[in-house]
Amino acid sequence: MEAEVIVVDNCSCDGSLDYLKEKFPAVHFIANPENTGFARANNLALAQAKGDFVLYLNPDTLVSDDAIHSCLSFFESNAAVGALGVKMVDGSGRFLPESKRAFPSPLVSFFKLCGLSKLFPESRLFGKYALGYLNENLIHEVEVLAGAFMMARTPLLRDSKGFDERYFMYGEDIDLSYCLQKTGYKNYYLGNVSIIHFKGESAQKGSASHLKNFYKAMILFVDKYYKGWSGLIYRSFLKAAIAGRYLMSILASGWKSRHTKDTHISPDLSSYSSIELLGDAASADQAGHIWEKYAPNTSIHYTPAKGALMAAPLEKKGIRAWVLCIGPEFTYDAAIHFLQRHAPVRHVYWHYLNFDSLISSSDKKGLGEVLVG
Repeated sequence: MEAEVIVVDNCSCDGSLDYLKEKFPAVHFIANPENTGFARANNLALAQAKGDFVLYLNPDTLVSDDAIHSCLSFFESNAAVGALGVKMVDGSGRFLPESKRAFPSPLVSFFKLCGLSKLFPESRLFGKYALGYLNENLIHEVEVLAGAFMMARTPLLRDSKGFDERYFMYGEDIDLSYCLQKTGYKNYYLGNVSIIHFKGESAQKGSASHLKNFYKAMILFVDKYYKGWSGLIYRSFLKAAIAGRYLMSILASGWKSRHTKDTHISPDLSSYSSIELLGDAASADQAGHIWEKYAPNTSIHYTPAKGALMAAPLEKKGIRAWVLCIGPEFTYDAAIHFLQRHAPVRHVYWHYLNFDSLISSSDKKGLGEVLVG
C-alpha cells in the first residue's frame, strides 16, 4: 500500500532508536528529548502526516497487512464513518474489553468505579462501559475507541486538533473519540478484524506513576465535560469515588510490592518440558536455533501450518512453550486467529522470518521477554 510510517520516540534510553533507524531507513523518526506523553507525541506525528487516513498504533501491538486493508476498505464503503477501532486480544489470545466502550457518563462511570460493571459485564445497564452486551466478533457503532489502535480520517483529526495534550497518558482516546463524534461522523468497532495488544509494555500497571496518571486523566475528563450545577454534583461525587479508588489502589500496590517477589527476572527456559514450533517451516528452523542457545536440552517439536493446526485441539498438558513462527506459510492473521481459537495459551513466543529474536508477553502484568539469537 502507499503509506508512510512515523515513529515518535519519547526519549527512550535503550538504544532502540538507532537500532530501528538502521533496519528501517524508509521510516520517519521523531526523537523527543524528553517523555512528552502519549497525546503530545501523537500530535507531533499528526502534524507531519500526509495521508488521507491516520492510524494511531501503540508499540506493544502486532498488526497484519490484511487488518489495515480491511479498515481502509470499511472507510471507502462507508462515507459516514469518521474513525474506527478493531478487536484487540492479549498475548494469550483473550479478548480485551477496552476494544469497544461507551462514553463515561456519570452513571456509566459510577457503575465502573463501584465494580458493578465487572460483576455484570453483559448487562445493558451495568455493563455499558465496555459494551459487554455487544458481540465482540461483529461490527458495531460505538462511542469510544482505544488509542492503542485508532484509525481516522486525517481532515477530521485536524479539525478536532488531535489529542488534548493536557492528558499525559490515559483518557486522551476517550476525549478524542468524543470530539470526532461531534464532527457528525460515526465511530465504529470492527469485530471481524483482530490484532494483538500485549498490554503492560507501555506502562507498568499498578505502579504509583501509572495510578497517578490514570486517575488524573479521569478527573481532567470530568472537569472538562460536566458543567453547571448538575455537573458540580457529578464532579464532586466522581472525584470522591476516584480519590477512594486511587487510595485503595495505592495501598494495594504497596502491599503487593512487599509480599511478592520480583517478576521481571527472566524465567528458566529449561523448566519447559518441551517447545512447540508452529507455522512457517523456515521461520521455525530459525526459532529452534535461537531457543537452543538458551535451553539446549529442551525437547523441540514442529507442526507445519496446515489445516490440522487450526482444527485440532491444542494439547496444553505439561509445561510447554509455544512459538508462533511467522512467514509466507503462516501469516500474522493466521497466527492471531489460531491464538484466539485456543485461548488462553500460556507461554507464547513469536518469531518472524529472518529476525534474530523471539518475543513473548502472555501476561499483561509482566514486562515480557526478548530472546536474542
